[in-house]
Amino acid sequence: MLLILTSMLVVETRKLRMAAYMYRFQSLVLVTIFLSIAVFMEAKPLYIWSITALITKTFLVPYLILKVIERVKEQEEGVAIDRKLTIILAVGILALSFAVVEPFHMQAVLKLRVALAVSIAHFMLGLLCILARKNALKQILGYCLMENGSHLTLAIMAYNAPETVEIGILTDAVFAVLIMTIIARRLFKDFGTLDTDKLTLLKG
Repeated sequence: MLLILTSMLVVETRKLRMAAYMYRFQSLVLVTIFLSIAVFMEAKPLYIWSITALITKTFLVPYLILKVIERVKEQEEGVAIDRKLTIILAVGILALSFAVVEPFHMQAVLKLRVALAVSIAHFMLGLLCILARKNALKQILGYCLMENGSHLTLAIMAYNAPETVEIGILTDAVFAVLIMTIIARRLFKDFGTLDTDKLTLLKG
């Protein structure tokens, strides 16, 4: 419930700083879930996953986003999808995610079927954030939500995967966010806005 609630707050809040803090809190919740799965499934690799996720998702990625927010000093600009419709779509996504996992009968999935439904919904809410919001930083946060969702899915389905897999995924995510925040900062410097609808002079 905390994952879904924080995802909705990231999507709906107009203040970018608040959205970044909600993502940080969500990542802390995700780390707690990793630890719970590690204990519940006796999956020792997840302890390493938890530590790396704590460093990258709870501290490093929010730090990169907050540094850009300090530079741009603006609230969210414009919405591609009306906020009321966004909430309706979010509820539909949540219902669909639970419907999708209902037919699953694998023993490993049965124990964590609710968590798998939440991870799928989490991924789709991140995609919704990218499509529904025009602010480039909000779209970066949407990508981060999608990454959290896929990360939770991996923890559920492959909790005994080697630690190197987890470290590789987290490294890719950090570098992706770093590159996107650099681009966002440059866009604001050159165009004075992060509203993607106003970036009509981009070519190539």
